[in-house]
Amino acid sequence: MTAHSVSTDPTTVDVVLPCLNEAEALPWVLARIPAGWRALVVDNGSTDGSAEIARSLGATVVTESRRGFGAACHAGLLAAEAEVVCFCDCDASLDPGLLAGFVASVAAGEADLILGRRRPRGRGAWPLHARAGNLALARLLRRRTGLTLRDLGPMRAGRRAELLGLELSDRRSGYPLQMVVRAADAGWRVREVDVPYVPRSGKSKVTGTWRGTWQAVHDMSKVLAQPPVAGPSVGAPGAPAGGAR
Repeated sequence: MTAHSVSTDPTTVDVVLPCLNEAEALPWVLARIPAGWRALVVDNGSTDGSAEIARSLGATVVTESRRGFGAACHAGLLAAEAEVVCFCDCDASLDPGLLAGFVASVAAGEADLILGRRRPRGRGAWPLHARAGNLALARLLRRRTGLTLRDLGPMRAGRRAELLGLELSDRRSGYPLQMVVRAADAGWRVREVDVPYVPRSGKSKVTGTWRGTWQAVHDMSKVLAQPPVAGPSVGAPGAPAGGAR
């Protein structure tokens, strides 16, 4: 399939924000969503009033009762209607305003999936054990797909129809990795862009503890062990799957 561009109209972008008790971070995060874009806050069982705060700030709230990062992300993808869908953590560790550049790259046909490579800013932004787990997974990803990514961060952008066509099945911590693996298997052009990563607001549910990190690595290792599944091809004919652009 020939590479195609997408509309640069800001109304064609939805931003999926998986949320579990992020009342403190929501005002800053939602204020950073580019004008005209729709924020889809996926409430994953919050008990701190996150859903009500998100609604009061103009976001569309999607409820996902099944706990899990992947469950929340996929519920947002299913609820999205825009041509381009972005994903971003809802804990104020990443600036969703930077997604404008991601969308511009997709619109220009420079890549099919844009990923944010987290570059820590400030003490405690990215615990050592979390970095170690991420590095190990990046190496395993290279062996599995040929992609030379240095991070498997949650900030990303792609076309909604093609993302749905990947038929992602993981509903826990392996979801972000499964998206990349299946995109690579389908020959997508995957590009990595540096983004500042600052200390999150509130308590981490995953990488803030050794146990959470171990669970994430376990989930992602299972994804890497899965056999290739052909997904929708969106790149130019003959575009190689290996190597980040």
